[in-house]
Amino acid sequence: METQPIRFYYRGKVHEVTGEDTTRTVLQYTREDLHCTGTKEGCAEGDCGACTVVIGELAGDGDVSLRAVNACIQFLPTLDGKALFTVEDLRAPTGELHPVQQALVDCHASQCGFCTPGFVMSLWAMYLNRPESAGCPSRREIDDVLSGNLCRCTGYRPIVDAAQKMYDLPRHEFDRAALARQLQALQRGEMLTYEHDNHLFHAPRSLAELGTLRAAHPDARILAGSTDVGLWVTKQFRDLKHLIYIGQVAELREISEGPNGIYVGAGALLNDAFDALVKHYPELAELRQRFASFPIRNAGTLGGNVANGSPIGDSMPGLISLGTSIVLRREDRVREMPLEDFYIAYQKSAIEPGEFVQGIRVPYPRTPQRFRTYKLAKRFDQDISAVCAAFAIDLDGDVVRSARIAFGGMAATPKRGAAIEAALNGQPWTEATVRAAMAALPTDYQPLSDMRATSAYRLAGAQNLLYRFFLETRTDAPLAAHEVNAFANV
Repeated sequence: METQPIRFYYRGKVHEVTGEDTTRTVLQYTREDLHCTGTKEGCAEGDCGACTVVIGELAGDGDVSLRAVNACIQFLPTLDGKALFTVEDLRAPTGELHPVQQALVDCHASQCGFCTPGFVMSLWAMYLNRPESAGCPSRREIDDVLSGNLCRCTGYRPIVDAAQKMYDLPRHEFDRAALARQLQALQRGEMLTYEHDNHLFHAPRSLAELGTLRAAHPDARILAGSTDVGLWVTKQFRDLKHLIYIGQVAELREISEGPNGIYVGAGALLNDAFDALVKHYPELAELRQRFASFPIRNAGTLGGNVANGSPIGDSMPGLISLGTSIVLRREDRVREMPLEDFYIAYQKSAIEPGEFVQGIRVPYPRTPQRFRTYKLAKRFDQDISAVCAAFAIDLDGDVVRSARIAFGGMAATPKRGAAIEAALNGQPWTEATVRAAMAALPTDYQPLSDMRATSAYRLAGAQNLLYRFFLETRTDAPLAAHEVNAFANV
């Protein structure tokens, strides 16, 4: 098939693009080809937020989804069939500023100004997605939305003030119906095939199409949210000859609840996936908040994080401890296995040639189950874990009927703690039992020292997290004040 143009909606018209590299970033094209330079490059790895733009996409119900993402790691062909919004779109033709911009001016929220366009776009996405009836967002909601925007001038207080003040200004409405009509006209009936300089980019539109394509090209790189693969290009300068983009496969966006648990398709975005999981497991709320940044969660997928299998990926310990299974597909053949069996060695999984991750299945909570996840990192927001721990125990009265313990950052893969579980299973849920399990932890894990933590710190931290889990879930009595103080010194 001949190459097809990339088509997307920007600044009131449809743009058709050919002759560009398959891994050219949205940020590069916006600044260098469209000459819209309000969007900045700071880190080129999705950390600082200076490049934040808003992507509009047709949802399954015909409505429009508007999400703030990092333009620096999004590849240009992924814009096909979507709308791009940058800071240049906000000001009215009359010159009137949008309430987001006006509030930033009124609150003196811009200092050097380099990061300001990114803050504007994150706040604009929140403004568009929050109904007027919902009122002003809480400080925690604002902090979460702005978690991916860094200000080196330390100007966060006036920016937060502006995020609240913008709702006090006259409302600006956004015509979602008109945008939906524009995007509907851009939708393809078949797979996008884009080629430049012997580099291929395919965007299948159905699960069957993806299965056939993957079986024919088992060496191609599957691309989901680009939050990891994007850095292979911007930081490692890797040459990716063939990309198969799964973002247009509607079946992979599926999130559903069935008799066997919560099913999350491999293409479901992290924010959507966590919303579904937190509904059943509120204990995941803090991990959700600390899982990368809001724009990264708007682009990255839970399936991609699981398929990547990084030993410091934060989703896997919690999912493994809950007994999650992974669903794999090769053309029409589907198989399912426990998630912990999927990881064989560092960056090596049980996936076969021509196979891809279709989704994961998370069991429903059991009673009486105690479950927690914890993350140790140098920063609360947007930091890679030194240790990520997850604990799930089923109690029969005061006795541990079964325990599932998993850690990230402690081994070459996300890994269950067999010796820890053996020390817990069949034992009373008491201080002595937990101390024995803490002593067994070095049998399961011999972590490395690196820039994030030493081996000794990781071992001590992991043991203390297990003790914290006991203090939070013990059945004999609530925490007394001296126990809380004692834990602070553990």
